[in-house]
Amino acid sequence: MYKALTIAGSDSGGGAGIQTDLKTFAALGVYGTSAITALTAQNTLGVHGIHPVPAAFVAAQMEAVLSDIQIDAAKTGMLGDAELITMVAEVLSKYNVRKLVIDPVMVAESGDRLLPAAAVETLCKKLFPLAMVITPNLPEAGVLLDREIKTVDEMIWAAQELHRFGSQTVLVKGGHLPGEEMVDVFYDGDTIHLFREQKLPTKHTHGSGCTYAAAITAGLAKGQSPLAAVKAAKSFITKAIAHGLDVGQGYGPTNPMAVLLTADCADSSQH
Repeated sequence: MYKALTIAGSDSGGGAGIQTDLKTFAALGVYGTSAITALTAQNTLGVHGIHPVPAAFVAAQMEAVLSDIQIDAAKTGMLGDAELITMVAEVLSKYNVRKLVIDPVMVAESGDRLLPAAAVETLCKKLFPLAMVITPNLPEAGVLLDREIKTVDEMIWAAQELHRFGSQTVLVKGGHLPGEEMVDVFYDGDTIHLFREQKLPTKHTHGSGCTYAAAITAGLAKGQSPLAAVKAAKSFITKAIAHGLDVGQGYGPTNPMAVLLTADCADSSQH
């Protein structure tokens, strides 16, 4: 049995964070465990409140899981401040978690700021060097590099620059690119790989970054290389967005179960 750990915030609306991470792990045949970093009062319209979990208790959750369950891969999502980032890095290092995906969550889809500017440097110095893959989107890459990223060429430059922070590989996600095509840039220190998809006509993309990173984590847990895990996760998130859920009055969530729905359709068509 493959097993993964997510260290992230809870989304009371069920569309992002811990909730979508665990759904994604389950959909991909990976047993999910969790350490909750923050409680959010959140729905499809936005974040209405954030209640951080004390860093020591996040560490206690991680210790409880890692001391008992042989984790194959882990990911981080919302990390509230520099103290928590430092604590998470220390526990991951203690248990030698090598297959680590860092989703540098800084801003919610609604525009709400989730990581103080003062904590960004700690993220780069303490967590990025432990990562097998980091997955910034364009606004996050811009914050990390203090420069707006608006084109594919700039994304390639950003991936190469972000690699200098110490992660094994970098995935710069292009969901915010203008135009009809969505391009993600993957860099492994030697080669640039571009993943291209047509943009889908939907507003139901809440939790897409969490879902994508969780799918990569699941792939790593199952023994895939970073490139293979990203390639499979790209297909997974495209299906999840295509079958996004129209719940609430705002931006609905992606649907991690879509991969199972489409598999069922394929199976039934063969009978």
